[in-house]
Amino acid sequence: MELIQSQKQAQILSPQVIQSMKILQMGVQDLREYITNAVQENPVLEFPESGDTPVPRDDLTRKLEWLEANDRQNSYYHRQDTEEENTDPLANVGCFVNDEEDLRWYVLSQFMGTDLEPEVMGGVEFLVDRLDQNGWLDEDLAALARAAGLSDHVMYRALTELQAAEPAGVGARNLSECLRLQLERRAGDHRLAMAIANSYLDELARGHYGYIGRALGASEKAVREACDLIRTLNPRPGTGFALRENLAYITPDLMVSSFPDHFEISSNDTAIPHLKLSWHYRQLLQQTGDQEVRDYLTEKANQAKWVIKSIDQRRSTLLQCARFVVERQEAFFRSGPGHLIPLTMGEAADSLGVHESTVSRTVRDKYLQCDWGVYPLSYFFSRSLGREGTSADRAKALLKRLVAQEDRPLSDQKLCEEMAAQGCPISRRTVAKYREELGIPNASGRKK
Repeated sequence: MELIQSQKQAQILSPQVIQSMKILQMGVQDLREYITNAVQENPVLEFPESGDTPVPRDDLTRKLEWLEANDRQNSYYHRQDTEEENTDPLANVGCFVNDEEDLRWYVLSQFMGTDLEPEVMGGVEFLVDRLDQNGWLDEDLAALARAAGLSDHVMYRALTELQAAEPAGVGARNLSECLRLQLERRAGDHRLAMAIANSYLDELARGHYGYIGRALGASEKAVREACDLIRTLNPRPGTGFALRENLAYITPDLMVSSFPDHFEISSNDTAIPHLKLSWHYRQLLQQTGDQEVRDYLTEKANQAKWVIKSIDQRRSTLLQCARFVVERQEAFFRSGPGHLIPLTMGEAADSLGVHESTVSRTVRDKYLQCDWGVYPLSYFFSRSLGREGTSADRAKALLKRLVAQEDRPLSDQKLCEEMAAQGCPISRRTVAKYREELGIPNASGRKK
């Protein structure tokens, strides 16, 4: 057996560096949870007392309020919230208010105070719990009755009560029934629309108005009007509500305020709890004569300092990355979606003097709020399409504009040719992909 001695170079990351990288890639929610756990595990770390630092209405607070008021996506809701502010304690009497309102709560609240038999009410509650995210029931009613321990008659009555509730169409067992439930609540004579919703939805999707008219003995004009009415209905009445377990609130890490001659970029420090070293344990460290206690507190103090340093470093790196993004994507921040230029994380890494993996960790799960809404930071890194250097964002904007301007529906191949003529050469397959992502039907689906 021969022993061979060799020399090689290897990079070993210290636990502190690994911890720093983990903190860098954490989103706001994960970082909050991490800070809470760190305070519980390390006695030297603590949150400042409420009286330690005054909380003025500083520039950051004003900027956040200004962004909320000017956010194109949320301006309606901001205005609605402002209009609904009322100091009168009787102003909202009789209104149900629930910060975590979901479809189940909304539907069941309509049955409060009703005189339904307990068995039927139990059936309603059972059915509401079986609604899918679209607000539909996709299980056999007889099987549901057996599972609930109710008779078919009682379960049918419960279904009738549920389908009479809001939103219209809730409790439907298929698309056709969902549309019919909504048509029943519309004033006027909608027998033709009901017949189409019942038996001719495939023909409606293909625009075969003549076939539907001949089958139902109606003029093509009347069929078109009925189909237009059906298209105004909501095929998924439950999508206006979030399932409680899937509720997610986005807290932006960064805010960008635009001014005529410059941009201001701020870190949302209010979203992350501040940390400090405990004065009590620092005093104990200086005064104790017990070497074991001194070693323990020294170790914990060093850990605490590294956590605070890593969080500060995360903030600094985020701001550097945001400044680079705003500088390179100025057209977007001035004019909105459809104006992104191709940008890679490698370019950002070269500009900031860091490794590309650092940029990747920095943008992961981070969000930026600007005049146009809240966007993932990764959204601003858009790869180039073709030789012209067009981004996916611009290609989608051009595709939407071409569809909006067409006199007759263009095929994906024709759209591909039109986009190439306007300096955006992409493949037909990519056109189809972007069209589907934008929710635009194909040419036959756009026929009127």
